[in-house]
Amino acid sequence: MSEATQAALDARYTQVTIGLRQRLIALVMQVFGATGSYRDEDADAFVEQVLPMVLGAQQQMGALTDAYLSAMLADMFGGTSLNQGVELAAALRGTPPEEVYRRPFVTVWTALSQGKPLTEAIRQGQNRLVSIVGTDLQLARTEATRQVLGRDGRVQFYRRVLRGSYNCALCVIASTQRYRKERLMPIHPGCDCGTRPLPTGQDPGQIIEPRLLEDAHDAVAQGTGESDRGGRLPDYRDIIIERKHGELGELMALRRHDFTGPKDIPAGD
Repeated sequence: MSEATQAALDARYTQVTIGLRQRLIALVMQVFGATGSYRDEDADAFVEQVLPMVLGAQQQMGALTDAYLSAMLADMFGGTSLNQGVELAAALRGTPPEEVYRRPFVTVWTALSQGKPLTEAIRQGQNRLVSIVGTDLQLARTEATRQVLGRDGRVQFYRRVLRGSYNCALCVIASTQRYRKERLMPIHPGCDCGTRPLPTGQDPGQIIEPRLLEDAHDAVAQGTGESDRGGRLPDYRDIIIERKHGELGELMALRRHDFTGPKDIPAGD
């Protein structure tokens, strides 16, 4: 096993996938900004134009993840890196993507109905679009990882790998733990974390980065005014939890974060 090789694989995979994400976001934002009046017909034209871009990028993310993990496993166990391919459905959320990519327009319409200026309404729609695109690429990464690790009996555990320039506290704390592959990658919207498999027989225990975990707890204490490494005060279950989201599956979130449900949708024609 070569730590240098694995670090190089991580770095290259991170660079390529961040680039993929940035290019896709730039493209869909350009189309969104050129829609004009943001009416129903504009939403229809937007969806028709961007869906091929999004679905193509998801397939590319799946292929990149397959290649990365195959190379990582080959370095860990020996042998040749053989990509076996992954199959990604168009509706990774379980919701038709045509519906999902109309949502930024719904955000614009809702903001306008609340009396917000058009520029503010568009900004809110743009923010939602960026979140949707980033989450869809992460769902593609997650599903590809699940397929690759699921067919390799040599892997029982994995760890989360922080990616990008900034990471939220949820991801930082999660990255200090090891997980079983059966419970693969809980995410939160906008998360860009990856995985690194741990080979069979290599179980480092639940905590794999104790110093980083302590630093994260210190940051939580600074933010809440309380500190207890036993997790009793404050109750860390109230700070970091996993909850089931209707479309995205297991989500890491703060307990105070709520998801929009049917009762939150304003009535209308």
